[in-house]
Amino acid sequence: MQRVYDFFRRHPTGVDGFWALALIGISGIGLVSNAEGTGDDPAVMAAVIILGMSVVVALRRKYTEKMLVLAVVLGVAQLIFGIQTMPADFAMLVIIYTASADGAKWASRFALIGGLCAAPLSSMRWPVESISVFGNVLYSVFQMVPFALAWVLGDSIRTRRAYFAQLEERADRLEKERAAQSKVAVAAERARIARELHDVVAHNVSVMVVQADGAAYVLDAAPEQAKQALETISGTGRQALAEMRRLLGVLRTGEHQESGEYVPQPDVQQLDELIEQVRTAGLPVDFKVEGTPRPLPSGVELTAYRIVQEALTNTRKHGGENTGASVRLVYFDDGLGLLVEDDGKGAPHELYEDGGADGSGHGLIGMRERVGMVGGTLDAGPRPGGGFRISALLPLKPAN
Repeated sequence: MQRVYDFFRRHPTGVDGFWALALIGISGIGLVSNAEGTGDDPAVMAAVIILGMSVVVALRRKYTEKMLVLAVVLGVAQLIFGIQTMPADFAMLVIIYTASADGAKWASRFALIGGLCAAPLSSMRWPVESISVFGNVLYSVFQMVPFALAWVLGDSIRTRRAYFAQLEERADRLEKERAAQSKVAVAAERARIARELHDVVAHNVSVMVVQADGAAYVLDAAPEQAKQALETISGTGRQALAEMRRLLGVLRTGEHQESGEYVPQPDVQQLDELIEQVRTAGLPVDFKVEGTPRPLPSGVELTAYRIVQEALTNTRKHGGENTGASVRLVYFDDGLGLLVEDDGKGAPHELYEDGGADGSGHGLIGMRERVGMVGGTLDAGPRPGGGFRISALLPLKPAN
């Protein structure tokens, strides 16, 4: 049946043509049966009106306004030549509905007025002699009902279509706005990450300069100390190059950075201080470190610190009363694992996606950007039984 409906929707004129032929057949049978004794002229004019009304039905959707005018002309001719109502007049109801649903506003109003006038004019032209004048008036009013219903049905279809079109337009607009806001959030987060990585790289370069000056100063007096300084310069330089590769691989080139004093960014060593601040604010946090702590690339340490900071901030904001959290920091041979969980009611997942509750560009968008810059993976979502979980794996070496 669905294929049949689809076929009808794809070929509306063909469907209307079929009903026009059916109308010709039904009206033709009635015309032939009533032709005896009526003379040739009324029969010929009736045949012309039947054909005209069939054309109205066949082309009602393609030429709505023109077919409405044609129906009115045929109706007037039917009154003038005294051709009584017949099955072909059903086309008037059809064109009134079509003009109300698809036609111009003037055509809709004209169809309503014409439909309401058709019944009284017909009663005046062919009054029922067996009933009183008052009875003829009531009969005329009764005949007006189908015309009014046809117009109301068409107008309701027009209103419904307009309503659905408005809903579709609104949904499309909201989708575009959401996409634009997401792009703005990503751009803002990337700009913020660029500034932080710029500080990290600048700090590493500053360390290299200081170590190089020290090595040059003690090169003759203490060669072993100079050798250690050179090794520090080598390691720091490699870390700085790795950060620059990640920066150029993710962020657009030519972005200007804000000027300011170059200072080291937070690292995993400062997580104890961060968690103590959160505990002081009233959120119980269980913090454990597993594995053997060791120096990490600056970008990895900064990413780990920011993820824990953002996760605990959202737990404090949205966890509700009597909420607890746990933080696990796991040192693997080739990476650093993070697991942050809470047992509160949690914030809606969309809030994290849209950039955080405070509109500062945090949330899952920012976390994914940070983790992606160091070549890691992030998994976030509600916990079974309540709460929220964020887990991340940060590799110690950047992905190729």
